[in-house]
Amino acid sequence: MMKKRYKVALLFLVLGIGVLVTACATFNSPQFGKLPEQAHLKRIQRSPNYINDEFAYPEPTPMLREGESTLKIFWNNFWAEKQQTKPHQAIPSVKTDLHALNTDQDVVIWLGHSAYYIQLAGKRILIDPVLSDHAAPFSFLIKAFDGTTIYQAKDIPEIDYLLISHDHYDHLDYATVTQLKDKIKHVIVPLGVGSHFEHWGYPLEKIHENDWFDTLTLDPNLKIHTLPARHYSGRLFTRNKALWASYALETPKQKIYFGGDSGYGSHFKTIGEKFGGFDVVMLDSGQYDPRWSLIHMTPEEAVQAATDLKAKALLPMHIGRFTLSPHAWNDPFKRVSAASKTAPFQLLTPIIGQPVLLDQPFQQYSSWWEEIK
Repeated sequence: MMKKRYKVALLFLVLGIGVLVTACATFNSPQFGKLPEQAHLKRIQRSPNYINDEFAYPEPTPMLREGESTLKIFWNNFWAEKQQTKPHQAIPSVKTDLHALNTDQDVVIWLGHSAYYIQLAGKRILIDPVLSDHAAPFSFLIKAFDGTTIYQAKDIPEIDYLLISHDHYDHLDYATVTQLKDKIKHVIVPLGVGSHFEHWGYPLEKIHENDWFDTLTLDPNLKIHTLPARHYSGRLFTRNKALWASYALETPKQKIYFGGDSGYGSHFKTIGEKFGGFDVVMLDSGQYDPRWSLIHMTPEEAVQAATDLKAKALLPMHIGRFTLSPHAWNDPFKRVSAASKTAPFQLLTPIIGQPVLLDQPFQQYSSWWEEIK
C-alpha cells in the first residue's frame, strides 16, 4: 500500500515539475517582451504621465467598470445569448502590390483590424501591423477571420517608419516585427515599448521612444506627433508599465490622425483644436462593451471623436478581422454607417488592401459587409 502511494505521489510530482517547466519555458518566451529598466525606466519616471509607478490617462480609466471582473465576464459570456461574432464567409479583400506603388502617391491602405500601410511625403509608413493569422501569444487563440490574412512579410516593401500605438498583441505582433526587422529604418513607439524592440534585436539607434505631445522630425517634410489615448498596456501579468498613444502625421499637404486603441475622452477635442483638423482620421470603432466602456469606443462615440478632431474623413478601425468582444462582427460597420449619415465628414469603408488616395477626397466605397453572411 505504501509503495502504491509512493508511486502515485511520485507521478504527481513528475507531472507538477512538467507543468512548472512548461510554464517557465512559456513565460520566458521572447514574444512576451521585456519591461523597461535602467535608462529606459529612468526616462519613464520623469514623465508627467507616469504616476504611482504606472502610466495613467488624465481622467480615471479603470479597465473594467465597477463590480466587473474577468471571471464574472467569462461566466456571463458563457451563459449569454450568442451573437454572430465571426462571419460565415470570407471577408473580401484586394491584394494591392505595395512594392509597385509610386511613393509620390499619398495613400492609406487598411490591412485589417488596426493595421495600416501609408505613403506620405515620399515615405513609407506601417502602423500596428499584424501579419499573423492570430492576435494572441498562442496561435490557437483569437484567430483572424477568413480572407483577412492576405499579406506576408515578403509583400511589405522597405519601411521608413514603423509606428506602434501600444504593446497589446493585436497591435504589436512579435512574429511580424521580427520578420520585418531588416526592412525597418525607424521604429516610433510610446515610452517603454522600445524595451520590447531592444529585447527582440532591434538596434538602439532605430528605436525612438516618445511621450505624449512629443514631436519627431527626421524628415523636413514629415512630422510625427505622439499624442494621448485612453487605454492601457501590458503583454503578460503587468499593466501600464509602458505608455500607449495615438499619432498625428503632418506634411505640407496632409494631416492624418491614427487614434490607436482608445475610449472616448477629452483628448480628442484638445488634439482637434491643436492641429486645426485632419484630412483623415482612423478611430477605434469596435470591440466595445458596456463592461469596458472607458477603453474602447462605440461607433457613435467614434463619430463624435471624429467631429471633435474636425475630421474631413473617418476610417473606422479595430474591426473586421478579430473577435475581441461579444458583439456581432458586423455591428460596428452598421452602427458607424448609421451614425455618420448626418456627420460633418465623409465615412470611408474600403475593403482590406484597397487604396484610399489622399488627393481624391470624395472616393466612394460600398457597404460590403451587407453582402457577408
